Amino acid sequence: MRTRTWLLYIVLAVLVPAFIVAAVGIVYVYREEQTAFRKSMRETAHALASLLDKEMTIRETALRALAASPALDTSDLAAFQKHARAIADPSETIIFLSDPQGRQLMNTHMPIGAKNLPQTKSLTEQRRLAGPEALIVSDLYQTPVRGAYSVAVQVPVKRNGVLLYYLGMGALVNQLQSIFSTQKLPSEWLGTIVDRQGTIAARSKDATRLVGQPISKVLNARVLQANEGQYDGVNLDGVRVAAFFSRAPVSGWTFIVSVPQTIVHGSAVRATTILCAVWLSFASIAIIAALALARRTSQPIEALRNAAEQLGRGEPVSDLQSGIVEVDAVSLEMRRASERLLRGKAEMEEQVAEAVSATARSQRALLQAQKLEALGRLTGGIAHDFNNVLQAISTGLHVVRLSGQDQRSANALDACQRAVKRAAELTGQLAVFGRTQESRLEVCALDEQLKAIRPLLESAIRSDIHLHMALDSHLWPIRIDTLQFELAVLNIVINARDAMPEGGRLEISASNIRIPHDSELLTAGDYVQLTFADSGFGMDSEVLTMALEPFFTTKAVGKGSGMGLPQAYGFAKQANGALMLESKLGEGTRVVIYMARSAVQPRAPVVIDERPSVCSGGVILFVEDDALVRDVVAPALVDTGFQVETAASGDEAYRILQSGKQFDILFSDIVMPGTLSGIDLAELAKREFPAMRVILASGYSDRVAAAAKVQVLPKPYSLHALIATLSGEPAEK
Repeated sequence: MRTRTWLLYIVLAVLVPAFIVAAVGIVYVYREEQTAFRKSMRETAHALASLLDKEMTIRETALRALAASPALDTSDLAAFQKHARAIADPSETIIFLSDPQGRQLMNTHMPIGAKNLPQTKSLTEQRRLAGPEALIVSDLYQTPVRGAYSVAVQVPVKRNGVLLYYLGMGALVNQLQSIFSTQKLPSEWLGTIVDRQGTIAARSKDATRLVGQPISKVLNARVLQANEGQYDGVNLDGVRVAAFFSRAPVSGWTFIVSVPQTIVHGSAVRATTILCAVWLSFASIAIIAALALARRTSQPIEALRNAAEQLGRGEPVSDLQSGIVEVDAVSLEMRRASERLLRGKAEMEEQVAEAVSATARSQRALLQAQKLEALGRLTGGIAHDFNNVLQAISTGLHVVRLSGQDQRSANALDACQRAVKRAAELTGQLAVFGRTQESRLEVCALDEQLKAIRPLLESAIRSDIHLHMALDSHLWPIRIDTLQFELAVLNIVINARDAMPEGGRLEISASNIRIPHDSELLTAGDYVQLTFADSGFGMDSEVLTMALEPFFTTKAVGKGSGMGLPQAYGFAKQANGALMLESKLGEGTRVVIYMARSAVQPRAPVVIDERPSVCSGGVILFVEDDALVRDVVAPALVDTGFQVETAASGDEAYRILQSGKQFDILFSDIVMPGTLSGIDLAELAKREFPAMRVILASGYSDRVAAAAKVQVLPKPYSLHALIATLSGEPAEK
């Protein structure tokens, strides 16, 4: 398709939406004109209805002034009639007085004492509906004396709260024609006043002929249904009109304003016609200009197309001087684009490679986290089982020591105890890697912990390594195992020292950080960020992927166990956070630990008294699923003066408690088979046997945090620590 055709299509693409917009605008203008005109009619009807009520209010005011006449106090009807005739024009107004039952007693058109005074049925009906206290306005009626159409207003006359009479005023409805003379309606508009029954009482045009006639049934039905509204139909003159009506709230009469439909639509049609003429003029000019522009533009664009083909073939593109600024600018940019093409291609390849690398790193990090999570659960389970073995060995060695032995045996026992201690330390590292040491968690201030261990860190590094510590003020409190924290920091610092054999710089910084969104390693929330950055030789990608795995190390045999970074990783998970490791070969290593903010403030530190204490005896229910631990610990407790009964599960222990036996202490493991864990058993015991002390022991449990209100003894425990705990001696001083 040629350029000229495209340009014509472009013009049409502009004109067609413009035509639609213009059509919408025409419809909008038409409707707005209609809305504005009808709004003016509605407001006029409402205003004139208010004037109608004002007319009735004037009559009410005159009646209430007349009701204060002293002649009514003495029931002097002759004097009152004289007074009423003096203030009312008898040719247009009638004043009449009725008793509470509605019978007329006095009429200014009749002599005093006259019989069969006329009754106004409309007033009687309205009084029945409105009640004895209300102002009422009658519907249109013909006076029995003169046969003229009139309207009556009636008010009650009371003295000392007692209803004596009803005072009314009847006036010819031609007085309402004054509303049309004072309020000039446009010549084409027609105003009509109707009573509650839809009978015409006054009209701005042809009133003499139509007063007393009913309005159309359709319009009357609308008027009876609503206080105000709109009606489109034919009036009594046979003209199609748009009408608005508004009921006067005081009188209940309705004012109707109607305008011929030709007048209503005339202004909107004129505005629409003008808008259409303007749009057609501009559209014609636009089409003529577009045709001229198409002829002038087609050749330069064709030349530009040829240049584009040259660019596609990789040929040099020369500048085009067409006289059209845009076309020449495109030609210049096409020439420059050919120069940037190869550069852009190289940059894009580099960006794609970097994006692929970043995605791979993210995937490796996620896989590493999943692998470490699974490995952590495995090591935690191993630590639990191994703790039970160490518990049995440690308690057995203690019992053997108490039985007496020669010096050679004592030395062997000491060596065994040291081996148990070393194994317990290694188990503790495995347990932390599996996040199993929640029984030792406490809330503390990170800056105080770091300041306390700074001398230890400085002694662990060489003098050629500069240690710089930058801690933000007002660090949030955290809930951690302080011993494992110190071990994690020391492990990272020692790794940094070994990575800088020729000296360097180690920076430790801490700050508060808010994570706004969940990620693979962290959930959204508040954390304290602890960062270690060294200037060592760093790690390559292969070593980095295995650095957090237990027992993996690049150090020589005997120089490292490979549990340093895994222990720090487990500590970070235990603190409800994460450990992130970044390193590049030759550029150093950066270790970042995130620890979740604690809502609890840290407490003052306590001093643990580990001296053996004297047993005070007591009856113990010892619950332990591991037979090896049970068979060693129970006899040791008996030897120290306790009475011990054992159970192999929480379910068995609960049955023993339910049997009625009395125990001073319930000492239970946490992780056990069956339906009741140690924590469940402790909760039942504290609720059903409140006088009995409850102590739990565990080296591994994901639910230790739930036992915050129960004393927990970490495994493996020494016999001295167990006896002191069971004896209830204070552990703090």
